[in-house]
Amino acid sequence: MEDHDPIERETPDDDAASASASQGQGVLLVVNQSRVRPPFSVVLATLLYCAEFVSAAVLCSKYHHSDDPIWMGFTVAFAVVPAVLIQLALTFFHRDLGRDRPLVLFLHLLLLGPVIRCLEALVIYFKAGKKEEPYVTISRKIGLKKGQNRPMEWEIGHSERKLAAHRNAFKRTALIQAFLGSTPQLTLQLYATIQEKYILYSRLTLMVITLISVTYGALVCSVLAIQIRYDDYKVRLRPGAYFCMIMWRILEIATRITSLVLFSTALTHWVIAVGLVNLLFFFFLPWAEFWARKGSLPENVEKNFSKLGTTVVLCMFTLLYACINVFCWSAVQLDLAHRELIEKRQHWGRLAAYYVARFAENVLLIGLWYIYKSDFYEYVCAPLLVVQLLVCYGLAVLFMLLFYQFFHPCKRLFKHNVHDCLHCVCLKRGGGGRRRPGEPPNSYSTNATMVLVPDELPPDITSQLGDREIVDTMDAA
Repeated sequence: MEDHDPIERETPDDDAASASASQGQGVLLVVNQSRVRPPFSVVLATLLYCAEFVSAAVLCSKYHHSDDPIWMGFTVAFAVVPAVLIQLALTFFHRDLGRDRPLVLFLHLLLLGPVIRCLEALVIYFKAGKKEEPYVTISRKIGLKKGQNRPMEWEIGHSERKLAAHRNAFKRTALIQAFLGSTPQLTLQLYATIQEKYILYSRLTLMVITLISVTYGALVCSVLAIQIRYDDYKVRLRPGAYFCMIMWRILEIATRITSLVLFSTALTHWVIAVGLVNLLFFFFLPWAEFWARKGSLPENVEKNFSKLGTTVVLCMFTLLYACINVFCWSAVQLDLAHRELIEKRQHWGRLAAYYVARFAENVLLIGLWYIYKSDFYEYVCAPLLVVQLLVCYGLAVLFMLLFYQFFHPCKRLFKHNVHDCLHCVCLKRGGGGRRRPGEPPNSYSTNATMVLVPDELPPDITSQLGDREIVDTMDAA
């Protein structure tokens, strides 16, 4: 799959550069003279990978000494399987199979691929800027600033392009680590803690690390969705946007995992059915849509792949998509017939249906737990716990609405905001909704989020953009 993320470059004096913009074409040429940004996302993903793997190994030794083969077996599986998939993903993204790099491939066999890739990125970063290098391409974006759409250009050098490849690869591996390893690992350790009725410090450490990994993976998923949907624009997320997304994701995932774990303590075998139904539904949903549209497999996944190899890669991609949706909203929809594999249209109806269905499912799971709970919860105020879980899920939805209403980086590109849609629903229920001629709409914000403007850009903007080079915008997330 091709990379879609742009390298966001900052200039020392943006206002001065704006003053020197070309008046005839309206294109702002930004000369790339600033330093390359540090690869924070690569370092953070590597640290989380190593910390989780080491803490899982320590916990497995504890389980071995306490003669707990079941807990040890599942802990090993949830640590090794995503690690192997990460090695395959990094090899695939960097196309190392056709290159003579025996040391790198050997370290991948030792599950140390992220470490060597991180060291490569750091070496590239520290060497960048020591000698002048020609740029390899120009990135064209539209900047949203001061109420204007301003086309801009960046010169992309070799070092930046290599760092962009590392960032793009590690963002995908962060998703694999979070939703194929950390999420089931966190669910398992929380279930083991409740069943054994005591807390191991090594287990608690692993749970904290996996929670951080899952939150980071969900944050990366949200930002990647924004970048893919608005790849024509220079995307810049403010601290308020990060805060809302972190609160939204951590509350959503924590509530979901707690509901599943509580349900599993009361009805152990039924939780397997619940998990399989969720996983299979979201796995086959993109394929059902693909068959309904009578689409054909994309040919750009990898040039050397046959149809079987392409199908295997798409199945792994769909599995990751399904695992994300089991625990939280993926923020994107798959289109297996499209060359980019992602559907760029934002389906607000699907988002609303997902959260309504997920809220109903969580209520059902918590309700069944409350009915069939064991004697262990006699010293726990069960009604208060139920209310807290429901309130936390409601707060997650609230932070999501706040993000789309006030902090979305491209909110100016939407026609209506959350307040407009809620106001419209209330008027329909109340039987009203007509305005007098000349009366302004009942909205306190013109920055809209819920109903999208058509995808086409104005002709003058599209003519100025031309061919785009898309590289990485979120480095710190």
